[in-house]
Amino acid sequence: MTDKETQAKAEHSNMQKDPDHWVTGEQPMTGAQRSYLHTLAEEAHEEVEDDLSKAEASKKIDELQEKTGRGT
Repeated sequence: MTDKETQAKAEHSNMQKDPDHWVTGEQPMTGAQRSYLHTLAEEAHEEVEDDLSKAEASKKIDELQEKTGRGT
């Protein structure tokens, strides 16, 4: 169980690390990223490449979430 102090610290931690600084950011995107990315791209009427890295896919997902109104 987490207390309020632990939650407050977590909100200010690096949990939202910039994809450009991910240690595994250059690895190929995951299957989950690929699936969600293609769903968003279809909704946004855009095409996306299948050979994106994890970091590139994350940035593209953020971009398409903005465009489609999905996500946060």
